[in-house]
Amino acid sequence: MSVKNKLENLKRGAPLVLPSLLLCDFGNLEKEVRQLEAAGFSGLHLDVMDGVFVPNMTYGMPIVKGLRGLTDLPLDVHLMIANPGQYIQSFVDAGSDLISIHAESVDDPIPVLKQIRDAGCGVGIAINPDTPVEKIADCLPLCDLAVIMSVQAGFGGQKFDPGSLDKLRLARELGGPDLMLEIDGGVNVDTIGQCVAAGAELLVAGSAIFRQPDYGVAMENLLAQVNCTN
Repeated sequence: MSVKNKLENLKRGAPLVLPSLLLCDFGNLEKEVRQLEAAGFSGLHLDVMDGVFVPNMTYGMPIVKGLRGLTDLPLDVHLMIANPGQYIQSFVDAGSDLISIHAESVDDPIPVLKQIRDAGCGVGIAINPDTPVEKIADCLPLCDLAVIMSVQAGFGGQKFDPGSLDKLRLARELGGPDLMLEIDGGVNVDTIGQCVAAGAELLVAGSAIFRQPDYGVAMENLLAQVNCTN
């Protein structure tokens, strides 16, 4: 399936929960992928950290490539790295369907966003809680996705920032109806309903999935809270 079709399917199926694989069992990666597929998830979210732009390090192109060999699910790759333009083609070649860079990681995101588009990949722009949506207004026409961080990128154990809800609403106003909105950080049964009500279409969840005994039940519990708000 083409990248365009995958993105269209994500938009059509929204709201969707995307599992963040940071907390998965990397020693049994294929088993984890099969369980996520069986649970009905529609895509996978990959947090790439370099220890420079953020204080933590995770994984890079080999994991993306390994996952691409295991599944046809869309791979939503979130680059929390310095100098992302140096690595775009490598992540595309590894099998990414959608690549988001942080507005704070470069002086001017637009050339990197164009680079992602020219490489045939879906384009995303992400912002941390302290970055106003207005800073990325000029970027949004180039993007398929805006990622609103509801916690500071790269730091664990943080509380959900309710200010992200207003940022979702403003991103929709500035980006128009075709822009997909994703929220990342602190998404759980207590916050997911508010996120969807504010316009989030892709909801990145980690512990709300991987710290539960049954991934399918975890997703059902999350989406039940969405339905309660409708």
